Amino acid sequence: MQRILNVRKNEFQLHPFLIHNMAVFSSLFKDFNRIPKILLFGFIGTLFFTGCRENSKYKNGKLPNILLFLADDMTWRDCSVYGNPDVSTPNIQRMADEGITFHNMFTGTAMCAPTRQQIFTGLFPVRSGAYPNHSMVYDGVRSIAYYFKEKGYEVALIGKQHYGPKASFPFTYLGGRGSDDGKGMDIALDHLDSIFESDRPFVVIVAQNQPHLPWNRGDSSLYNPNTLDIPDYMVDTEFTRTELTKYYAEITYMDDLLGECLDKIKSSGKENNTISIFTSEQGSTHPFAKWTCYDLGLKTGFIAKWPGKIERGNTTSAMCQYVDVVPTLLDLIGEDPDSIDTGICDGSGYRGFDGKSFKNVLLGKTEHHGEFVFGIHTTVGVKNGSPSYPIRSVRNNNYKYIKNLNHEVPFQNNETELEGRHFGNWIQATKDSTELYDWVRKYQFRPAEELYDIINDPWEKNNLANAHYLTQEKAKLSKALDIWMKQQGDLGEKTELNATSRIHK
Repeated sequence: MQRILNVRKNEFQLHPFLIHNMAVFSSLFKDFNRIPKILLFGFIGTLFFTGCRENSKYKNGKLPNILLFLADDMTWRDCSVYGNPDVSTPNIQRMADEGITFHNMFTGTAMCAPTRQQIFTGLFPVRSGAYPNHSMVYDGVRSIAYYFKEKGYEVALIGKQHYGPKASFPFTYLGGRGSDDGKGMDIALDHLDSIFESDRPFVVIVAQNQPHLPWNRGDSSLYNPNTLDIPDYMVDTEFTRTELTKYYAEITYMDDLLGECLDKIKSSGKENNTISIFTSEQGSTHPFAKWTCYDLGLKTGFIAKWPGKIERGNTTSAMCQYVDVVPTLLDLIGEDPDSIDTGICDGSGYRGFDGKSFKNVLLGKTEHHGEFVFGIHTTVGVKNGSPSYPIRSVRNNNYKYIKNLNHEVPFQNNETELEGRHFGNWIQATKDSTELYDWVRKYQFRPAEELYDIINDPWEKNNLANAHYLTQEKAKLSKALDIWMKQQGDLGEKTELNATSRIHK
């Protein structure tokens, strides 16, 4: 019933000209016999068709196309655009040169399925239901596929699906793999040609598998392990260097796929009318990245270009989140994202998006968007994950606050297995350095609260939760986090224990 009421309300909002002229319309009927019938019905027809014209028609001409290219488990800084010159990524750089680069874009959880379903629905993980790994949204939740198909778009996805149930994501599926064993063709980008060449506007999502483990694509010989600059958030070992050559090779391979997609759009003659987006998804499987609420996990690379609309070579520090993406894309095609019913209520009964449009950031009209960004992690559904280790976080421009709601037990996942993984290698390598050893060990053993000065400590190594001069800052962030959890219907440990019901069967 609520959805029907919302739709009826929006119908009236869409026909202001007709409503405004009802008095004139009524007076015509009073004087019906005095007016030539052809003029009367002509005027009525003009009123009707003007008033009922579909609001989704793009005000500046043809509806713009949309390309969304998703990396898979790529830490945001591992490309030239974000400050890692070791990695060859000419096509990511090409997009940055031709568009806008976001330096504060975040996902709400650093795992594949919850992250992708955020960017497709505009809803945070607990509210949508897709919060553990390999999860699905609640029945009735709607996605980008619904919203844009209603506006006449072809909405297609190629590659990794990692969403459910299918009824909530009615993409035109063009095939692909859910994981990549390195054998044969990984993704058939030629399947995009007919969509790019059609007269119908399109939303195309390229969800390829790189650089997700196993690292089996690309040419690792392009990278010399001995000359790599090892970042401060890693331990410099021979194992680290060798593994980085494989990881970087996968990123370069993925960058080639991005270039192929951009070239196809250009060849179709639609480049100037296409909003192209690259995003790096959550962090890689290295410690302190994926499966955490640290910036290495939640922060994501995000670059958008739209020739003639988005300024070339621009950057922004506006704080945005993946849940903002669908509202923004709807706003860019002339829709009102605030009028959308997402198919599910939040904790206060609101049925709209969790996110809000950052259209004005894209178009260079503002440098501000949100005050806070939020994050969660649940170990349920993660291979070798802790039975219950709920993590919640909130961040502003200067500080990150984290609550580990069951910190008494060890934090576990695939990475904490000691054999053949970075964590085990780093533990062994740092035993003679108390400072480094304590930092690496923190990956598995954490306090109840963490607070970091993001500006001066970007890799979140120095916990300031007990610093007296930050008492008010911590209280402010803690309150913001509590309010957000309530809005999401997030009950912390109880929500964690219910996570198994959300795993996609």
